[in-house]
Amino acid sequence: MRKFTVFMLLLLVAGAYTGAFADLGSADAEKIAKAIFYGALAIGAGVAVGAAAGGGGAGLGSAVQGVIEGMARNPNMGPKLLTTMFIGMALIETFVLYGFLIAIIFMFTGIYDGSAGFTRG
Repeated sequence: MRKFTVFMLLLLVAGAYTGAFADLGSADAEKIAKAIFYGALAIGAGVAVGAAAGGGGAGLGSAVQGVIEGMARNPNMGPKLLTTMFIGMALIETFVLYGFLIAIIFMFTGIYDGSAGFTRG
């Protein structure tokens, strides 16, 4: 309930700021709208990278836990389990890097302002 209350207060503050800018000229309002958009884009990219890193960390922890339990049950399978674990860890880490790469592409390639070769129509 507390998170919801904080979220609603943030929305209220954001609404108050946009209401304060309502009487500005169209050029100023467009600059402010672009600033808000790119700020939201940066926050979204940060959340995406954080979610990818959190999911990757949970996956890596689960993989290591399974290998340690398997080695405790059957120590002779240790080398095979370790090899499989390292391959799986590499695959898990690539998903984290893909999330980071997508966030970087959104932030710095100019997809949203039309300078990346895409046309608006």
